[in-house]
Amino acid sequence: MSTLTTPAIDPTGADGENRLRYRLLTGPDDRTFCERVSAALDDGYRLHGDPAVTFNGTRVIVAQAVVLDRTIPVDPPAVPTWTAITAAPAATA
Repeated sequence: MSTLTTPAIDPTGADGENRLRYRLLTGPDDRTFCERVSAALDDGYRLHGDPAVTFNGTRVIVAQAVVLDRTIPVDPPAVPTWTAITAAPAATA
């Protein structure tokens, strides 16, 4: 079985706990929210999609999804690779 490699990121947090692969950060549109998104990016997450914005009658509320990439196992290719073809022993007559 081969693997499809995405950026190498340790899936455990600094405290050794498993981190969620998907998080939806929400809160008022202020500096604190931006700091939370920035901290997630620094922690190896990447933005997923556009932010959502709404108004609750008093203030603007935002949401941003972030995802943590991991190495994903994939099935081997159905077609032989060039290496497999060229490494085959020569036929004898």
